[in-house]
Amino acid sequence: MNNGKKMKSKSKGLKYMFSGTWPQVLAVLSCTVSAIGDGMQYGWSAPIIPILERPDSPVKITETDKDWIENIYLMGGIFGVPITIYLVDKIGRKYSVIAAGLLNLAAWILTAIASKSTLLLIARFMTGIAGDVAFVAAPMYIAEIADQKIRGFLATLIYTMMLVGIFLIYAIGPYVSVFVSSCVGASFLIIQLLTFPFMPETPYYYLCKGKFEKARRSLVRLRVNPDVDKEMGEMKAAIERQKSESGRPQDLIMEKSNRKAVIIMVVLNGAQHLSSISVMLMNMHMILSSAGSIYIETNYAAMLFSALMMVAAIVAGLVCDRFGRKILLISSSILTGAVLLTLAIFFHLKQTGFDVDSVSWIPVFCVLSYALFFKFGLGIIPIVLTAELFPAKVKAMGMSIADALYLTWALISVYLFLYTSRAFGMAVPFYIFAFCAFGSAAFCAWVVPETKGRTLEEIQMILKGIPVTRASLELIEMSKSKQSNLNNKEASPESVAFLEEA
Repeated sequence: MNNGKKMKSKSKGLKYMFSGTWPQVLAVLSCTVSAIGDGMQYGWSAPIIPILERPDSPVKITETDKDWIENIYLMGGIFGVPITIYLVDKIGRKYSVIAAGLLNLAAWILTAIASKSTLLLIARFMTGIAGDVAFVAAPMYIAEIADQKIRGFLATLIYTMMLVGIFLIYAIGPYVSVFVSSCVGASFLIIQLLTFPFMPETPYYYLCKGKFEKARRSLVRLRVNPDVDKEMGEMKAAIERQKSESGRPQDLIMEKSNRKAVIIMVVLNGAQHLSSISVMLMNMHMILSSAGSIYIETNYAAMLFSALMMVAAIVAGLVCDRFGRKILLISSSILTGAVLLTLAIFFHLKQTGFDVDSVSWIPVFCVLSYALFFKFGLGIIPIVLTAELFPAKVKAMGMSIADALYLTWALISVYLFLYTSRAFGMAVPFYIFAFCAFGSAAFCAWVVPETKGRTLEEIQMILKGIPVTRASLELIEMSKSKQSNLNNKEASPESVAFLEEA
């Protein structure tokens, strides 16, 4: 009986969540379908490089080409950061996504017909730029069109689509030609380019440009209820407030709270990649082949790896608001470090001549465990924190810097792996990655604040080192209402004392 009531209540909750939101869901699906192609590009080198190394390869590559195939994709992403910042404000979120889709489609076509490694490198650079534009413009588009009750769900779709793309390239890449896998990747861009132009631009963007009638028409299209006057008024007020809070680039460093937020994002972005995620995704087949595992075919292990990442990411998204960010970050970092250390020890024993045939299942077990442990915390929570730690006046700059740092650390980690594995063997890079994962656990325990259940004002107080008490919260509310003088009638004695101490 109780189970029946719970199921009925859950069904009603889902019905309420999606009620009247189908235009938004449709727009977001059209917007994010290209992320499947982006995910295929991100994981492309792992299954495709072994094909390019074959004697019958359509494109002959050298050892140097192998390095550039991975790194130039990340370089393209870094190069795309200023382009993205310019486009999203100049031509809008919608047309930035479309521009990225066109560039990515051209890159897939070039990959499909490439006969020289130079053409592949150009295509990889193009898709790096396109991926950066899409992964900044698309989340902005989603946030600005979504109803509050469904915004969180819609925001996760782009990352879910990307993981689907990684799984797809792992699943088909080893078994079909480069031409065929490129056609599959291009098909998702074609779907987007045929559907997304018919979706509305965000009303928020139109309001920023002073196009109020277009903003209203856009909002009416995105909402089933045509009465949008109240929401339009709230959007206008939000835009005016944000314009009055426009910050300067130097505020990211000069203000204590912003400086701490920047430090946290620098370290967490570094921890993600120096815990080997880009190395794993781009070199999965090579790592398992070097380990000599015979318990599962490398291609199947790679597919299972990407599937487990999808599961872990979904679960983490569901529980991070219940258990908190810090516990997920710390536990994920420790478990990830333990897995990487085990893998390093295995390679160390193998390199020193020990017979490891009886335990050749360990590398596969470690790699699959890594997918779960990493994506459950360290691989997803920094994305959440990026939007929480920066105040509105510097949020755009802070998120752009975080995105650039993410790609920069990825590039560093790949270079580190390629150099140390060739110079010292496979054990050394994994010892380094394990050490970095354990270090990130300590950093999260001592420096990263817990943001679960905190308002943005409370998070800023924590970053500034101000204790979150009833008195301090009362002061924030009073400052919002522009009351500059406190007296005993307006505030408690604790609030007055707090202000005098500040």
